[in-house]
Amino acid sequence: MAENTGLTDEERAELERLRAEKAERQRAEKDAAERAELERLRRERAHSQEASEADRRAAAARERGRALMEPDDDLKMPLGQKIVILAVVVVAAVWLAITVLG
Repeated sequence: MAENTGLTDEERAELERLRAEKAERQRAEKDAAERAELERLRRERAHSQEASEADRRAAAARERGRALMEPDDDLKMPLGQKIVILAVVVVAAVWLAITVLG
C-alpha cells in the first residue's frame, strides 16, 4: 500500500541535503571538465606556437642555404659552390700526388 502522505521533516531535510550534495558533485565535475579543457587548449596553443617557430626557423635555414648556393642577380658564383669546387680540386690533387709519388 502506497503512502499518500507528504514527506516528514526528516525526509525533507534528507532530500535537501542529498540535492545539495548532488549539486556540489555536479559543480565539481563541471569545474574539473573546464580545467581539463583549459589545459588541452593551452597544450594546443603551445604546440601551435612551437610548430610556427619551427616553420620560421626552417624557412630561415632554407633562405641561408639558398643564399649560399644560388647565384646572385649579377650571376656571380656563390661562396658555397666555390668551397665545393676547391674541396674537389684539393682531393684530386692529393689523389694525384699519392698516385704519382706513391
